[in-house]
Amino acid sequence: MARQNTITKSRAASPKVSAPRALEKANGEWDPIPLNVRKAYKMYVGGAFIRSESGRYTQVAETMVRGERGKKENIPRGSRKDARDAVLAAHAAWGGWSKRTATNRGQILYRLAEMLDARSAELERSLEKGGAKADDAIREVRTAIDRTISFAGWADKYQSLFASLNPVGGPHFDFTIPESLGVVTIAAPRRPALLGLVGAILPVITGGNTCIVLASEDDPRTAITFAEALATSDLPGGVVNILTGQVKEMLIPLARHAEVAALDLHGVDAALAKEACDLGADTVKRTRVRNLSQEAWFDHERTTSPLLIERFIEMKTIWHPSGV
Repeated sequence: MARQNTITKSRAASPKVSAPRALEKANGEWDPIPLNVRKAYKMYVGGAFIRSESGRYTQVAETMVRGERGKKENIPRGSRKDARDAVLAAHAAWGGWSKRTATNRGQILYRLAEMLDARSAELERSLEKGGAKADDAIREVRTAIDRTISFAGWADKYQSLFASLNPVGGPHFDFTIPESLGVVTIAAPRRPALLGLVGAILPVITGGNTCIVLASEDDPRTAITFAEALATSDLPGGVVNILTGQVKEMLIPLARHAEVAALDLHGVDAALAKEACDLGADTVKRTRVRNLSQEAWFDHERTTSPLLIERFIEMKTIWHPSGV
Protein backbone atom coordinates (compact mmCIF):
# COMPACT_ATOMS: atom_id res chain seq x y z
CA MET A 1 0.00 0.00 0.00
CA ALA A 2 2.85 2.38 0.87
CA ARG A 3 4.50 1.73 -2.50
CA GLN A 4 1.22 2.40 -4.32
CA ASN A 5 0.76 5.75 -2.54
CA THR A 6 4.32 6.74 -3.42
CA ILE A 7 3.78 5.97 -7.08
CA THR A 8 0.51 7.93 -7.14
CA LYS A 9 2.12 11.00 -5.59
CA SER A 10 5.08 10.75 -7.95
CA ARG A 11 2.82 10.67 -11.00
CA ALA A 12 0.75 13.59 -9.76
CA ALA A 13 3.85 15.69 -9.29
CA SER A 14 5.47 14.74 -12.60
CA PRO A 15 5.34 17.57 -15.19
CA LYS A 16 5.33 14.97 -18.00
CA VAL A 17 1.76 13.84 -17.25
CA SER A 18 -0.81 15.89 -19.20
CA ALA A 19 -3.31 17.83 -17.13
CA PRO A 20 -6.86 16.46 -16.94
CA ARG A 21 -9.57 18.10 -18.97
CA ALA A 22 -11.54 19.10 -15.89
CA LEU A 23 -9.46 20.45 -12.96
CA GLU A 24 -10.64 20.44 -9.37
CA LYS A 25 -10.05 23.67 -7.50
CA ALA A 26 -8.83 23.79 -3.92
CA ASN A 27 -12.32 24.66 -2.65
CA GLY A 28 -13.76 21.51 -4.21
CA GLU A 29 -15.39 23.15 -7.26
CA TRP A 30 -14.72 21.99 -10.82
CA ASP A 31 -13.18 24.16 -13.50
CA PRO A 32 -14.51 22.54 -16.71
CA ILE A 33 -12.48 22.57 -19.92
CA PRO A 34 -14.28 21.44 -23.12
CA LEU A 35 -13.25 17.97 -24.22
CA ASN A 36 -14.12 18.48 -27.90
CA VAL A 37 -14.51 14.74 -28.55
CA ARG A 38 -15.07 14.08 -32.25
CA LYS A 39 -18.14 11.98 -33.02
CA ALA A 40 -17.59 8.56 -34.59
CA TYR A 41 -20.52 8.06 -36.95
CA LYS A 42 -21.79 4.53 -37.53
CA MET A 43 -24.66 2.86 -39.35
CA TYR A 44 -27.57 1.35 -37.43
CA VAL A 45 -28.39 -2.29 -38.19
CA GLY A 46 -30.19 -4.81 -36.00
CA GLY A 47 -30.28 -2.44 -33.03
CA ALA A 48 -26.48 -1.98 -33.04
CA PHE A 49 -24.20 0.72 -34.39
CA ILE A 50 -21.78 -0.76 -36.90
CA ARG A 51 -19.05 0.27 -39.31
CA SER A 52 -19.22 -0.83 -42.91
CA GLU A 53 -17.82 -4.32 -43.43
CA SER A 54 -15.76 -2.87 -46.29
CA GLY A 55 -14.05 -0.35 -44.00
CA ARG A 56 -14.83 2.44 -46.47
CA TYR A 57 -16.10 5.89 -45.60
CA THR A 58 -16.99 9.17 -47.27
CA GLN A 59 -16.19 12.64 -46.01
CA VAL A 60 -19.04 15.08 -45.48
CA ALA A 61 -18.30 18.73 -44.87
CA GLU A 62 -20.28 20.73 -42.36
CA THR A 63 -21.18 24.38 -42.56
CA MET A 64 -20.16 26.89 -39.90
CA VAL A 65 -22.51 26.47 -36.93
CA ARG A 66 -22.93 29.22 -34.34
CA GLY A 67 -19.57 30.75 -35.06
CA GLU A 68 -17.65 27.47 -35.03
CA ARG A 69 -15.56 26.59 -38.05
CA GLY A 70 -16.91 23.72 -40.13
CA LYS A 71 -15.06 20.40 -40.34
CA LYS A 72 -15.05 17.34 -42.56
CA GLU A 73 -16.37 14.22 -40.90
CA ASN A 74 -16.12 10.57 -41.86
CA ILE A 75 -19.39 8.75 -42.59
CA PRO A 76 -19.46 4.97 -43.23
CA ARG A 77 -20.02 3.99 -46.84
CA GLY A 78 -22.33 1.00 -46.84
CA SER A 79 -21.71 -1.90 -49.21
CA ARG A 80 -23.84 -4.60 -50.83
CA LYS A 81 -22.85 -6.92 -47.98
CA ASP A 82 -24.10 -4.37 -45.44
CA ALA A 83 -27.39 -4.20 -47.36
CA ARG A 84 -27.79 -7.99 -47.24
CA ASP A 85 -26.99 -8.02 -43.51
CA ALA A 86 -29.65 -5.35 -42.98
CA VAL A 87 -32.21 -7.53 -44.79
CA LEU A 88 -31.44 -10.41 -42.41
CA ALA A 89 -31.87 -8.14 -39.39
CA ALA A 90 -35.11 -6.64 -40.71
CA HIS A 91 -36.58 -10.02 -41.63
CA ALA A 92 -35.71 -11.46 -38.22
CA ALA A 93 -37.45 -8.55 -36.48
CA TRP A 94 -40.55 -8.59 -38.68
CA GLY A 95 -42.26 -11.55 -37.00
CA GLY A 96 -42.12 -10.08 -33.52
CA TRP A 97 -42.97 -6.52 -34.57
CA SER A 98 -45.95 -7.47 -36.74
CA LYS A 99 -47.40 -9.66 -33.98
CA ARG A 100 -47.36 -6.92 -31.37
CA THR A 101 -50.73 -5.43 -30.57
CA ALA A 102 -51.60 -2.23 -32.39
CA THR A 103 -51.84 -0.42 -29.06
CA ASN A 104 -48.33 -1.49 -28.12
CA ARG A 105 -46.91 -0.30 -31.44
CA GLY A 106 -48.58 3.06 -30.83
CA GLN A 107 -47.06 3.29 -27.36
CA ILE A 108 -43.61 2.54 -28.74
CA LEU A 109 -43.96 5.22 -31.43
CA TYR A 110 -45.05 7.70 -28.77
CA ARG A 111 -41.93 6.79 -26.79
CA LEU A 112 -39.91 7.55 -29.94
CA ALA A 113 -41.49 11.01 -30.01
CA GLU A 114 -40.34 11.49 -26.42
CA MET A 115 -36.78 10.56 -27.36
CA LEU A 116 -36.79 12.92 -30.35
CA ASP A 117 -38.00 15.70 -28.09
CA ALA A 118 -35.22 14.93 -25.58
CA ARG A 119 -32.63 15.12 -28.40
CA SER A 120 -34.17 18.10 -30.15
CA ALA A 121 -31.17 20.38 -29.55
CA GLU A 122 -28.78 17.76 -30.94
CA LEU A 123 -30.99 17.18 -33.98
CA GLU A 124 -31.24 20.91 -34.65
CA ARG A 125 -27.48 21.26 -34.47
CA SER A 126 -27.04 18.32 -36.85
CA LEU A 127 -29.39 19.93 -39.37
CA GLU A 128 -27.45 23.18 -39.10
CA LYS A 129 -24.23 21.29 -39.81
CA GLY A 130 -25.91 20.00 -42.95
CA GLY A 131 -26.66 23.51 -44.15
CA ALA A 132 -30.08 24.34 -42.64
CA LYS A 133 -30.70 27.73 -41.08
CA ALA A 134 -31.31 27.79 -37.33
CA ASP A 135 -35.02 28.68 -37.60
CA ASP A 136 -35.58 26.08 -40.32
CA ALA A 137 -33.85 23.43 -38.21
CA ILE A 138 -36.09 24.18 -35.21
CA ARG A 139 -39.19 24.02 -37.41
CA GLU A 140 -38.12 20.72 -38.97
CA VAL A 141 -37.40 19.02 -35.64
CA ARG A 142 -40.70 20.15 -34.13
CA THR A 143 -42.62 18.96 -37.18
CA ALA A 144 -40.83 15.58 -37.07
CA ILE A 145 -41.85 15.12 -33.43
CA ASP A 146 -45.44 16.06 -34.23
CA ARG A 147 -45.41 13.65 -37.20
CA THR A 148 -44.30 10.82 -34.92
CA ILE A 149 -47.13 11.50 -32.48
CA SER A 150 -49.63 11.53 -35.36
CA PHE A 151 -48.64 8.06 -36.54
CA ALA A 152 -48.54 6.80 -32.96
CA GLY A 153 -52.22 7.71 -32.85
CA TRP A 154 -52.96 5.96 -36.16
CA ALA A 155 -51.35 2.69 -35.02
CA ASP A 156 -54.58 1.26 -33.54
CA LYS A 157 -57.08 3.07 -35.80
CA TYR A 158 -56.18 2.46 -39.44
CA GLN A 159 -57.44 -1.15 -39.19
CA SER A 160 -61.00 0.07 -38.69
CA LEU A 161 -60.78 2.16 -41.84
CA PHE A 162 -59.46 -0.55 -44.13
CA ALA A 163 -61.09 -3.68 -42.69
CA SER A 164 -64.55 -4.73 -43.86
CA LEU A 165 -67.37 -7.17 -43.31
CA ASN A 166 -68.22 -8.53 -46.74
CA PRO A 167 -71.73 -9.49 -47.92
CA VAL A 168 -71.54 -12.98 -49.44
CA GLY A 169 -74.05 -15.54 -50.63
CA GLY A 170 -74.33 -18.66 -48.55
CA PRO A 171 -73.90 -19.50 -44.86
CA HIS A 172 -70.55 -17.80 -44.36
CA PHE A 173 -69.16 -15.02 -42.21
CA ASP A 174 -66.67 -13.17 -44.45
CA PHE A 175 -64.38 -10.33 -43.39
CA THR A 176 -61.19 -8.64 -44.59
CA ILE A 177 -58.38 -7.40 -42.35
CA PRO A 178 -55.05 -5.61 -43.07
CA GLU A 179 -51.70 -7.33 -42.55
CA SER A 180 -48.12 -6.14 -42.95
CA LEU A 181 -46.08 -6.88 -46.07
CA GLY A 182 -42.68 -7.62 -44.51
CA VAL A 183 -39.36 -5.91 -45.22
CA VAL A 184 -39.53 -2.55 -47.01
CA THR A 185 -36.54 -0.75 -48.53
CA ILE A 186 -36.78 3.04 -48.26
CA ALA A 187 -34.63 5.53 -50.16
CA ALA A 188 -35.04 8.61 -47.96
CA PRO A 189 -35.40 12.05 -49.58
CA ARG A 190 -32.30 14.21 -49.73
CA ARG A 191 -34.14 17.14 -48.16
CA PRO A 192 -35.57 17.66 -45.61
CA ALA A 193 -33.01 15.32 -44.09
CA LEU A 194 -34.86 14.64 -40.82
CA LEU A 195 -38.53 15.23 -41.60
CA GLY A 196 -38.31 13.36 -44.89
CA LEU A 197 -36.61 10.44 -43.15
CA VAL A 198 -39.17 10.31 -40.34
CA GLY A 199 -42.09 10.83 -42.72
CA ALA A 200 -40.95 7.93 -44.91
CA ILE A 201 -40.29 5.49 -42.04
CA LEU A 202 -43.40 6.01 -39.92
CA PRO A 203 -46.12 4.82 -42.35
CA VAL A 204 -44.09 1.67 -42.99
CA ILE A 205 -43.48 0.60 -39.40
CA THR A 206 -46.90 1.73 -38.13
CA GLY A 207 -48.40 -0.99 -40.32
CA GLY A 208 -46.21 -3.67 -38.73
CA ASN A 209 -43.48 -3.75 -41.38
CA THR A 210 -39.75 -3.48 -40.82
CA CYS A 211 -37.49 -1.38 -43.03
CA ILE A 212 -34.04 -0.72 -44.42
CA VAL A 213 -33.44 2.98 -44.94
CA LEU A 214 -30.85 4.43 -47.31
CA ALA A 215 -30.07 7.77 -45.71
CA SER A 216 -29.81 11.09 -47.50
CA GLU A 217 -26.46 11.52 -49.22
CA ASP A 218 -26.66 15.28 -48.62
CA ASP A 219 -26.92 15.01 -44.83
CA PRO A 220 -26.30 11.46 -43.54
CA ARG A 221 -25.24 12.74 -40.09
CA THR A 222 -28.80 13.64 -39.17
CA ALA A 223 -29.99 10.12 -40.03
CA ILE A 224 -27.41 8.67 -37.64
CA THR A 225 -28.41 11.12 -34.90
CA PHE A 226 -32.01 10.02 -35.45
CA ALA A 227 -30.84 6.41 -35.11
CA GLU A 228 -29.51 7.25 -31.65
CA ALA A 229 -33.04 8.27 -30.69
CA LEU A 230 -34.28 4.93 -32.06
CA ALA A 231 -31.72 3.07 -29.96
CA THR A 232 -32.89 4.75 -26.74
CA SER A 233 -36.59 4.25 -27.48
CA ASP A 234 -38.51 1.02 -27.00
CA LEU A 235 -38.39 0.13 -30.70
CA PRO A 236 -37.01 -3.43 -31.04
CA GLY A 237 -33.68 -3.81 -32.82
CA GLY A 238 -34.01 -4.57 -36.51
CA VAL A 239 -37.35 -2.81 -37.05
CA VAL A 240 -35.54 0.21 -38.52
CA ASN A 241 -32.10 -0.23 -40.08
CA ILE A 242 -30.25 2.81 -41.40
CA LEU A 243 -27.43 2.61 -43.96
CA THR A 244 -25.30 5.52 -45.13
CA GLY A 245 -23.32 5.81 -48.34
CA GLN A 246 -24.20 5.83 -52.03
CA VAL A 247 -27.86 5.05 -52.64
CA LYS A 248 -27.24 3.49 -56.06
CA GLU A 249 -24.67 1.05 -54.71
CA MET A 250 -27.08 -0.42 -52.15
CA LEU A 251 -30.47 0.07 -53.79
CA ILE A 252 -29.87 -2.26 -56.72
CA PRO A 253 -28.97 -5.37 -54.64
CA LEU A 254 -31.88 -4.60 -52.31
CA ALA A 255 -34.24 -4.37 -55.29
CA ARG A 256 -33.06 -7.84 -56.37
CA HIS A 257 -33.32 -9.38 -52.91
CA ALA A 258 -36.15 -11.89 -52.65
CA GLU A 259 -36.78 -11.15 -48.94
CA VAL A 260 -37.54 -7.47 -49.64
CA ALA A 261 -41.30 -7.10 -50.12
CA ALA A 262 -41.56 -3.47 -51.20
CA LEU A 263 -39.61 -0.41 -52.37
CA ASP A 264 -40.39 3.14 -51.29
CA LEU A 265 -38.26 5.57 -53.31
CA HIS A 266 -38.18 9.29 -52.55
CA GLY A 267 -36.45 11.75 -54.87
CA VAL A 268 -34.43 9.02 -56.56
CA ASP A 269 -33.02 9.69 -60.03
CA ALA A 270 -35.58 8.60 -62.65
CA ALA A 271 -33.24 6.15 -64.39
CA LEU A 272 -32.20 4.55 -61.09
CA ALA A 273 -35.81 4.36 -59.91
CA LYS A 274 -36.86 2.62 -63.12
CA GLU A 275 -34.02 0.11 -62.85
CA ALA A 276 -34.93 -0.66 -59.24
CA CYS A 277 -38.62 -1.07 -60.07
CA ASP A 278 -37.84 -3.34 -63.01
CA LEU A 279 -35.65 -5.53 -60.81
CA GLY A 280 -38.31 -5.55 -58.11
CA ALA A 281 -40.86 -6.82 -60.60
CA ASP A 282 -38.97 -10.10 -60.83
CA THR A 283 -40.03 -10.91 -57.26
CA VAL A 284 -43.36 -9.08 -57.46
CA LYS A 285 -42.35 -6.27 -55.11
CA ARG A 286 -44.77 -3.48 -54.34
CA THR A 287 -43.13 -0.20 -55.38
CA ARG A 288 -43.80 3.48 -54.89
CA VAL A 289 -41.85 6.41 -56.33
CA ARG A 290 -42.47 9.87 -54.88
CA ASN A 291 -40.88 13.25 -55.53
CA LEU A 292 -42.33 15.59 -52.93
CA SER A 293 -40.85 19.06 -52.73
CA GLN A 294 -39.06 20.04 -49.53
CA GLU A 295 -41.94 22.25 -48.43
CA ALA A 296 -44.54 19.56 -49.19
CA TRP A 297 -43.16 17.44 -46.36
CA PHE A 298 -44.44 20.09 -43.94
CA ASP A 299 -48.03 19.69 -45.20
CA HIS A 300 -49.66 17.92 -42.27
CA GLU A 301 -52.80 16.72 -44.05
CA ARG A 302 -50.87 15.34 -47.00
CA THR A 303 -48.19 13.53 -45.03
CA THR A 304 -50.19 12.01 -42.15
CA SER A 305 -52.97 10.38 -44.16
CA PRO A 306 -53.69 6.73 -43.25
CA LEU A 307 -53.56 6.04 -47.00
CA LEU A 308 -49.77 6.21 -46.60
CA ILE A 309 -50.01 3.22 -44.25
CA GLU A 310 -52.37 1.42 -46.65
CA ARG A 311 -49.71 1.46 -49.38
CA PHE A 312 -47.60 -1.00 -47.37
CA ILE A 313 -50.17 -3.43 -46.05
CA GLU A 314 -52.05 -6.25 -47.75
CA MET A 315 -55.62 -7.35 -47.20
CA LYS A 316 -56.45 -10.87 -46.00
CA THR A 317 -59.98 -12.17 -46.45
CA ILE A 318 -61.26 -14.84 -44.06
CA TRP A 319 -64.26 -17.09 -44.68
CA HIS A 320 -65.93 -18.74 -41.71
CA PRO A 321 -69.00 -20.98 -41.74
CA SER A 322 -71.88 -19.38 -39.93
CA GLY A 323 -74.39 -22.24 -39.95
CA VAL A 324 -77.60 -22.75 -41.89
